[in-house]
Amino acid sequence: MSTGLAGKVVVVTGGAAGIGRAIAEAFLQAGSRVAVTDIRGATEAATALGAHAMGVVMDVSEPAQVRAGLDAVAARLGGIDVLVNNAGLFGPLGFSPLDAITPAELQRVFAVNVFGTMYCTQAVLPHLRRRGGGAIVNMASNTPFRGTPQMAHYVASKGAVVALTRAAARELGPDRIRVNAVAPGFTLSDAVLANPSKIDKVGERARNERALARDQLPLDIVGPVLFLAGDASGFMTGQTLLADGGAHFS
Repeated sequence: MSTGLAGKVVVVTGGAAGIGRAIAEAFLQAGSRVAVTDIRGATEAATALGAHAMGVVMDVSEPAQVRAGLDAVAARLGGIDVLVNNAGLFGPLGFSPLDAITPAELQRVFAVNVFGTMYCTQAVLPHLRRRGGGAIVNMASNTPFRGTPQMAHYVASKGAVVALTRAAARELGPDRIRVNAVAPGFTLSDAVLANPSKIDKVGERARNERALARDQLPLDIVGPVLFLAGDASGFMTGQTLLADGGAHFS
C-alpha cells in the first residue's frame, strides 16, 4: 500500500534535532516536502536536509509566531497537508516531588507541551480545510499511562495532549481532518543525551519494563508517525498509539 505521502506538505515542529529531525528525514524519504520549525536551528537543519525542506524559526508557545510561521509555509509550499506537533519540553526537566514543582516550572512545561500543541493545531486548520482535509499527529508520552512519579508537570501536560487529541478528532472529523497521537517511552533523543543524569535515573528501569528490552531511539517513533499521517490509517482518528517497546498495553 502506498503511504500517500509523496508530494504532501508536512510541518514538523521541533524538527531541528532529535526525534523531530528523524521524523522530518523520514517524510522527505517518503517524497514529502517538509517544513522544519524550531525555536533555534531550523534554517540550518533545513539546509542540511536538502532542497525539499524549508526552515522556520518559531516558538510554539507564542501564538502570533505560530500563525505567521504556518502562513509562511503555506505561502511558499502551496499549502499544508500534515502537521506533526512534535515540539516539547522534557530533556532539561529535573525530577521534582509534586509539592516542590513551582508555578513557573508548571507554566513553562504547559506553555510548550499543551499550549504549543493547541496553538499549532488552531493555526493549521484553515490550511487543512482549504486542502479538503489532512492529518495532525501529536506527540504524547507513555507517562500518563504509568503515572510516572516526580514528573507530575510533564505527565499532566502529556495527559492533556491525549485529551486534546480526542476532542479535536471528534470536532474535526466533519472536515476530514484526522487527529491522532503517538506515545513513546523514554527515548534517547538529543535532549535526553544532553542530560546524562536522567539516563542514569530512568534508562535501566525503562529497558527492564519493556517486552522488547532495549533502549528506545528516535527512529522507533518514526514509523508510527508516518503511519498516522498516511493513507494506511485513513479510518483512524482520536487514537493514541503506545510506541514504548511493550512497556504498557492499551
